[in-house]
Amino acid sequence: MEEMEEELKCPVCGSFYREPIILPCSHNLCQACARNILVQTPESESPQSRRASGSGVSDYDYLDLDKMSLYSEADSGYGSYGGFASAPTTPCQKSPNGVRVFPPAMPPPPTHLSPALAPVPRNSCITCPQCHRSLILDDRGLRGFPKNRVLEGVIDRYQQSKAAALKCQLCEKVPKEATVMCEQCDVFYCDPCRLRCHPPRGPLAKHRLVPPAQGRVSRRLSPRKVSTCTDHELENHSMYCVQCKMPVCYQCLEEGKHSSHEVKALGAMWKLHKSQLSQALNGLSDRAKEAKEFLVQLRNMVQQIQENSVEFEACLVAQCDALIDALNRRKAQLLARVNKEHEHKLKVVRDQISHCTVKLRQTTGLMEYCLEVIKENDPSGFLQISDALIRRVHLTEDQWGKGTLTPRMTTDFDLSLDNSPLLQSIHQLDFVQVKASSPVPATPILQLEECCTHNNSATLSWKQPPLSTVPAEGYILELDDGSGGQFREVYVGKETMCTVDGLHFNSTYNARVKAFNKTGVSPYSKTLVLQTSEGCNFETQSAPYSQLVDIKKLLAVAWFAFDPGSAHSDIIFSNDNLTVTCSSYDDRVVLGKTGFSKGVHYWELTIDRYDNHPDPAFGVARMDVMKDVMLGKDDKAWAMYVDNNRSWFMHNNSHTNRTEGGITKGATIGVLLDLNRKTLTFFINDEQQGPIAFENVEGLFFPAVSLNRNVQVTLHTGLPVPDFYSSRASIA
Repeated sequence: MEEMEEELKCPVCGSFYREPIILPCSHNLCQACARNILVQTPESESPQSRRASGSGVSDYDYLDLDKMSLYSEADSGYGSYGGFASAPTTPCQKSPNGVRVFPPAMPPPPTHLSPALAPVPRNSCITCPQCHRSLILDDRGLRGFPKNRVLEGVIDRYQQSKAAALKCQLCEKVPKEATVMCEQCDVFYCDPCRLRCHPPRGPLAKHRLVPPAQGRVSRRLSPRKVSTCTDHELENHSMYCVQCKMPVCYQCLEEGKHSSHEVKALGAMWKLHKSQLSQALNGLSDRAKEAKEFLVQLRNMVQQIQENSVEFEACLVAQCDALIDALNRRKAQLLARVNKEHEHKLKVVRDQISHCTVKLRQTTGLMEYCLEVIKENDPSGFLQISDALIRRVHLTEDQWGKGTLTPRMTTDFDLSLDNSPLLQSIHQLDFVQVKASSPVPATPILQLEECCTHNNSATLSWKQPPLSTVPAEGYILELDDGSGGQFREVYVGKETMCTVDGLHFNSTYNARVKAFNKTGVSPYSKTLVLQTSEGCNFETQSAPYSQLVDIKKLLAVAWFAFDPGSAHSDIIFSNDNLTVTCSSYDDRVVLGKTGFSKGVHYWELTIDRYDNHPDPAFGVARMDVMKDVMLGKDDKAWAMYVDNNRSWFMHNNSHTNRTEGGITKGATIGVLLDLNRKTLTFFINDEQQGPIAFENVEGLFFPAVSLNRNVQVTLHTGLPVPDFYSSRASIA
């Protein structure tokens, strides 16, 4: 009940209400406090003058707030009559509980009557200190306000419940603790006072004595004064005026202002309003329960914040220690390199010192020997050895002149530590702030019914979950390498469908997708397994080439067209991108849409137009081949270029294997790429043109053609390999 205490205190004096009255605004005041905050209004604003002018419509006239302002939103601390120069400004005070009140301009006259009976100044005005509504009192003064008996009863019960112990009411000096209460006398007694003042004999023997606590309860349940009508003080409230929303007496209905109003029984309305208050309290109770749970949540957050702080600090220390450990390890590695360089330099210099010392000892010995020989006087003996000595001296001198006297090692260490990037990273080391109010998107869902493979291409489609409320700014599609290796990003963007080309034939790929926004990325979707089309695959371990193998049964053909997206801008496409020509006299390159990395693949090109004997080139190339020169000029293409008489193979601008036989309009060029045997072979009109053009070709290759405006070709795909190549592969 302690939380209720503020509801039981007067906003003016800050103490428990004493004889509370109810203002028309439904707020309460002590009678004495209400009298203390009365102010006197000008005569022209009195109720009588307002009624005489026809403007008064009620016993309590609210002041026109446009003319009188007793409360300033700017909280200047003063209230004043803004419309009347004769009214002095009155300082605004604060009650003990912080509510602003407006004391009277003049102190009230001394009187020996109670606050309710004491006369009030004529034309008095009272302002509610809580809602600041002002009203002018009529002739009844404060007696015109109903008394709040319910509030008095609540205050009495509250004060009794707050009492630490009930005291005897008849002790003369220090009251002792009461032991009994007489219900008839309504008095608490201690044992000595009970024996002295309430002996158990005579008429007092019939009185009922109860314990003090029980007596307190009976006091609470004892009937209180019945509230009387404010207009007719001798009449009790018996009915309820629905229009005025207040209890009224019988006389009010007969001759008062409520005579024409709708009224109902007081008891029925009492029960109805109690029920309405109980229902309203149920909702408020739910809000209070939610508030208590919220407070528990906030207190738990305090504890969690403290725990998270300790954990985060420990994590930060661990991360910094890890950086320091990594730096120390790197320091040890660099010092080891310096020591290694140091030892190497010392070894080289010491070896050179040792070598020079030995050589110098030999040279000095030879010199001393030659000097002794010069001292001999035997000409014939001298001449017998002089030639050999001269050669030895010259040879030794030459040996000293071949860099022998140059140090093999410098004293400087040719090592320079570049620590500026690391220092910059350390200076930029900071926390990454993530806004919890913006969550990451939900996990995307792969739409299995729309995902498929074609040749060595895979098309994947996905969508956001139906109930997702967090928008995604884009998606990241990842595939592995087809051999169960690591995933890699193949698409990043806003679209929800993607086709991936250039995959391996006869391979199994795992695909997954995730969404992202400014906050972060979602978890990965479920992994989807995709199988690309099969390619020709000779089983070299279990079925060697010496055995008969039907290569056509092992081959799955591929259909594809030319790729406008990667072609030179001068290339002209038609026939669903199967026919190409060029608008330039220079050679331009165009690639096929499908890349090959495994299997055996064969396609043909027919010459639709051939003017002025140009030399188009046919073959395979990497995706980044040069597009503005003849195919084969760089190291990204392997090609055969041909005119009307002969052909050449070309790779990295190297021309080889000139072969007689050219092309004309209507000729057919065949290209066979055998990635199992790593070879590339060309055909003209179903006949092999020259030897195998290229060997040891491996990687990812795209069909390629280079041509100028004098040539137009059409691509034919989905073809089996030539019969003679199948037979040769079977018996090879």
